[in-house]
Amino acid sequence: MKRKVLIALALIALLSFNSYAQEKERRFGFELSGGPSFTTREIDDAGLKTGFGFEGTLHYRFMPHLGVYGGWGWNRSASDDSFAGNDICFEETGYIFGLNFSHPVNNSGLSYFLRAGGLFNHIETENRDGDIINDTGHGFGFQLAAGIDIKLGSDWSLSPGIKFNSLSRETEYEGTPRKLFWQYISAGIGVSKKF
Repeated sequence: MKRKVLIALALIALLSFNSYAQEKERRFGFELSGGPSFTTREIDDAGLKTGFGFEGTLHYRFMPHLGVYGGWGWNRSASDDSFAGNDICFEETGYIFGLNFSHPVNNSGLSYFLRAGGLFNHIETENRDGDIINDTGHGFGFQLAAGIDIKLGSDWSLSPGIKFNSLSRETEYEGTPRKLFWQYISAGIGVSKKF
């Protein structure tokens, strides 16, 4: 009986020490990131040019290397010739959420991260004047991302990485039903602050 009590007390002490060490590390973070995007699958017959986008996300780490993230993102690509006419822009905007795995690389001040999550976004079609001529409404898609986190000090870091977004939405344009399926890879850099 004494041995079981001693083992239980030792486990409690070890878990308490581990929790205390984790509490010293910041659990929350905010990240702003942006960069160019490259279409891997065109929207219908639209030949899309290189686009640009950005995201703002909040992070919460609930385990030593695992956390959740959520936020808002925007991406825009132009097309000279599409089903919607000439000189058209397509914008994907909406919400992002998912899991973030981050692991340090030895004692180098670097870590790598892997993210897998969902999107709740919509695709807007805009004419050359910036007027919205079609909106698909929000729907679900997915996002995969990977990169490196470079510590800058004072809980700031720089995060270069790549992400893959995939979104499929149905809409009607001038009486014709259309399925807009947009996939792109984005290469970007983020700045984050832990608190």
